[in-house]
Amino acid sequence: MRTGSEPRTARSALRARFWLSLWGLVWAVVGTVAFTLAGRTGWAIACGVLLLVVTTDLTIVLRHIRQGPHYQPGPDIPPYRPVDDRPARHRAPGHPPAEDRQAGDPPPDERP
Repeated sequence: MRTGSEPRTARSALRARFWLSLWGLVWAVVGTVAFTLAGRTGWAIACGVLLLVVTTDLTIVLRHIRQGPHYQPGPDIPPYRPVDDRPARHRAPGHPPAEDRQAGDPPPDERP
């Protein structure tokens, strides 16, 4: 079911990103060393820059994995409901702002 809030509630496959980053890290190290030994300075610098980018991504992915289920939710955790912080005139009729809803209230489209 599409709600229109997918960009704000999207989840990343962190384990897949981890393995892809690790694969990229290995190839960037191999490329940097190989091009340095071959005397191709420009390519060695390019691989070195790629190595920095991949290392940064790997660090961020590992940090998010270690932060637990909020950043690496499993199938038992439902999608987060987006915060409706738009002014009332931009909200669809029958959709009260988030602060007016009580915990456990059904979504506005399911109210009687």
